[in-house]
Amino acid sequence: MSNEVIIRDAVKRYGDFTALNGVSLNIKEGEFFTLLGPSGCGKTTLLRMIAGFNSIEGGDFYFGEKRINDVPAHKRDIGMVFQNYAIFPHLTVKENVAYGLKARKVGKQEMETRVSEALELVQISHLADRKPNELSGGQQQRVALARAFVIEPSVLLMDEPLSNLDAKLRVQMRTVIKKLQRRLGITTIYVTHDQEEALAISDRIAVMKDGNIMQIGTPNEIYAKPQNPFVAGFIGVSNFLDCEVRDGRTVVQDEITVDIPLRKAFSGKAKLSARPEQLFFSEQGMPGKVLFSTFLGDFIEYEVELDNGQSLIVNEYTKDASEVHPDGAQVFLRFDPNRVSLYEAETGEVLSK
Repeated sequence: MSNEVIIRDAVKRYGDFTALNGVSLNIKEGEFFTLLGPSGCGKTTLLRMIAGFNSIEGGDFYFGEKRINDVPAHKRDIGMVFQNYAIFPHLTVKENVAYGLKARKVGKQEMETRVSEALELVQISHLADRKPNELSGGQQQRVALARAFVIEPSVLLMDEPLSNLDAKLRVQMRTVIKKLQRRLGITTIYVTHDQEEALAISDRIAVMKDGNIMQIGTPNEIYAKPQNPFVAGFIGVSNFLDCEVRDGRTVVQDEITVDIPLRKAFSGKAKLSARPEQLFFSEQGMPGKVLFSTFLGDFIEYEVELDNGQSLIVNEYTKDASEVHPDGAQVFLRFDPNRVSLYEAETGEVLSK
């Protein structure tokens, strides 16, 4: 039976260093929830507190209605998939997968059935009698997944499980993981520093920085409506421009105005964030010149230098491009005012709707 996971004001300290600073989360039953952030942000620390591997200096942790702060790790009914797989080298594939069931004293017949189903689920039935040293990295990761799924945990925890795989295999395995999770409906908490991976695999994402939650939302919300400059800069590519809000209008360089819908009345210095696809070439706008272009199939990526010396990245989809702008071409750029993000310069508070 899958569980919701509730965390209230979690605090973790190492001496004078605060690794988690009062983090609160509500993770829904059956949800694929990702903790995303740079190294040292506290995401793995939080995962290990949920698992019972790290002590808790403050806050409350619940699986459903049960408070688990004082429950030992081996009694928390979790499955765990690690970065280094942590499979036993002296056991065969099927023996590795059966290990957790043996610890739970599952009967032999049921164990054989569940191991067989788990191996079939991750498509490695044909490797059942091999040892880990006879497997590729991707195959070893499938063993680790099968071992975690087979015990039917109430919560599945995954700590950077794909980071040791090559790029092509990472993409393949993240699809496998998402399909398995959806099929089994297990509440899953996934840790990664890879933004693309998080966007591709998650139902919701918590972006972390310095032991704090910066934003929680769906992949689309996190990407399209970042709530502060950190999230805008960390997720994907963003162009930042200093600007000013006067009389409800956003003024960028050369007194060019953009009517960005604001969530509150504001006047003063601001910072505008625009994704490369939120900029477009126009007959008028911010003047600049093309430094170079890169053809990437679906779109052409341009680096454009504005007259003030700032460089912006602009993506123009191939289907919309009537021509490729040559290097050195004089161009004008404009924004899509309903899609860009605007922040107060001093506080970083989001101003755009």
